[in-house]
Amino acid sequence: MKTNNSVASFGKVGVLFGGSSSEREVSLKSGRMVFDALLRSGVDVHQFDPAEQTVAELAQAEFERVFICLHGRYGEDGCIQGVLELLNIPYTGSGVCASALAMDKWRTKILWRAEGIPVAEHVMLDEDTDWEKRATQLGLPLMVKPIREGSSIGMSKVERLEDFEMAWRKAYERDKQVMAERFISGMELTVAIVNHRALPLIRLETSRNFYDYEAKYLADSTRYICPCGLDARLEKEIQVLALKAFDVLGCQGWGRADVMLDEAGNPYFLEMNTIPGMTDHSLVPMAARQAGIGFDRLVLEILEKAHVG
Repeated sequence: MKTNNSVASFGKVGVLFGGSSSEREVSLKSGRMVFDALLRSGVDVHQFDPAEQTVAELAQAEFERVFICLHGRYGEDGCIQGVLELLNIPYTGSGVCASALAMDKWRTKILWRAEGIPVAEHVMLDEDTDWEKRATQLGLPLMVKPIREGSSIGMSKVERLEDFEMAWRKAYERDKQVMAERFISGMELTVAIVNHRALPLIRLETSRNFYDYEAKYLADSTRYICPCGLDARLEKEIQVLALKAFDVLGCQGWGRADVMLDEAGNPYFLEMNTIPGMTDHSLVPMAARQAGIGFDRLVLEILEKAHVG
């Protein structure tokens, strides 16, 4: 890890945040916190918002590396990564292919299942779906998700057959590709990964119907439990699986795997986040603190692994 005496070797650093996705507000918060951390560490750091500045301006900024805090589409899906590679600017996190794959929940599950990563049964939905047949197949309740949105945006928990099609239409407004997934009743966990190290698991508890956008970013009632309380052997098994899930997608640098543990103690992997939140409600900084890594050090460790390709 870089010390305060050697951060000058990073050169001119850009923090990419904001953007034009549905997660813009969260991205602005993440970016500001990362920017402030780098400023405190003595880095020559500058802010850059792709929604307000052009690719030409990005090229002219002469950044020697960038920290990507763009959540959702155009930031987390490989688009900005491709731009940065064309400009030969090192960036944090996963590359073009891994970012695109991880953003796509359906294709992620296809790869994971092929490699032995446990996932819940799921199906794709469209306007010709036989709602009763699919509800019988997956069981109720079930989850409906746009496959390329983050922060639970457009997601619904369906408990009654008559609400199934409406949930699909809500998700369809966000993404023309929508999936339904068997609901896993049990413990919700998250595994932060930083430089190929799985950090302590966090257990999430919310009084809401599921861990939705409000529970993630707005509610003060959401509980984050770390240490998570699992048997040490089971926690280690889930960490090992999370690293495998990370590698199967080709991820780099850092990320966060979301996992459900059913009532029999079986884990099911939901998705991989390649640019997790870095706000005051975010999970990667919480897990890092439990591992003895403060926020400013965490940011430097992530930035140090910036790469091209």
